[in-house]
Amino acid sequence: MRFPQRVKLALVLPSLIALHLPVLAEDKPSIVNIGVANVGQGGRPQIGGSWIATAHAKGMLEEEFKADGIQIRWHFFKTAGPGVNEAYTNRLLDLAWQGDLPQIIGKANGLPTKFILATSRRAPFYLVATEDSSAGAVKDIAGRKVAIFKGTCTQLAANRVLEANGLGEKDLKVYNMDNVTTVAALASKDVELAFGGNNLFSVRDRGLAKVIYNAQEDNGGKFGCSTGVTVTEDFAAKYPDVVKRIVKTFLKAAVWTEDPKNRAQVYQVWAKSGFPYRYWEQDSAKQDFHRQFSPLIDEWFVASYKKSIADAKRFGLLKRDIDLDQWFDRSYLNAALKELNLENHWQPEKAEAWQNGGSVQATN
Repeated sequence: MRFPQRVKLALVLPSLIALHLPVLAEDKPSIVNIGVANVGQGGRPQIGGSWIATAHAKGMLEEEFKADGIQIRWHFFKTAGPGVNEAYTNRLLDLAWQGDLPQIIGKANGLPTKFILATSRRAPFYLVATEDSSAGAVKDIAGRKVAIFKGTCTQLAANRVLEANGLGEKDLKVYNMDNVTTVAALASKDVELAFGGNNLFSVRDRGLAKVIYNAQEDNGGKFGCSTGVTVTEDFAAKYPDVVKRIVKTFLKAAVWTEDPKNRAQVYQVWAKSGFPYRYWEQDSAKQDFHRQFSPLIDEWFVASYKKSIADAKRFGLLKRDIDLDQWFDRSYLNAALKELNLENHWQPEKAEAWQNGGSVQATN
């Protein structure tokens, strides 16, 4: 049947309008998917040790976007940073919190992300040995069975410590184990040693292991990880205001977490991870929260990522380079700092602080 031209237009235009209206009206997402490169005790979807954990446990993002009808979905990965990268690859996440090594590997392999927020620096970590091990220090562990969670920032930190003690992974019998498996392997003595976080305290407290290295006691913790938040380029382009509000909310979590008068509450919140209050208290005993949890992408933080790239390449963990100037995007952070009147709250650190464990503040 042939239709007059006027009728044809009448039939076609509503379809065209239907196709284009949702795109034009798309000013906010219905769901924001956030990846977290860690899990709690036994794999539970709660963590501690970061103001990202604070924001999650207190439901701060959920409250921020409640009136907008935007759902916040948190995804916790037992497979840590490598698992987050896989989810990014499959377009299952909009933002994510990870350590430096997996972030760098992901970006070097083409993940279309922007780095928008620092979350920690000089993160604590430990080397633990079974209670009957003769190893008393890092220099003693050559040729022994050691668990290292590969592809995570802990692997990079461990390699730095090994190098400082004249060793490398090639000198050990390395087993790639996630955090949950590591604890079980230590308890059963399938491995003699393990690098990791305060999750290893659970084996120590059962009398099955001992801490023989504490990174916080080694040159101010400079071997430790740096961590941060990334966002997909697509999500940032579609919803810049949502990204800015997320960053604002995270900054509020940072301020609350670092406040000394909230310290007991912070440990209680982090204990929802299943790792008890005392673990976080012990883990944080020598930490300056204001410095460690600074969100600034300052000289020190940029230098830490440059060093991570160089170290990862030297240790054979990375093959490609990254243009940090193109990857780091401070626009959301700067806007949120200004809006919250926090522009002078955190003091930038100079890159020279990398030469020692201390803090050197920038003057500008």
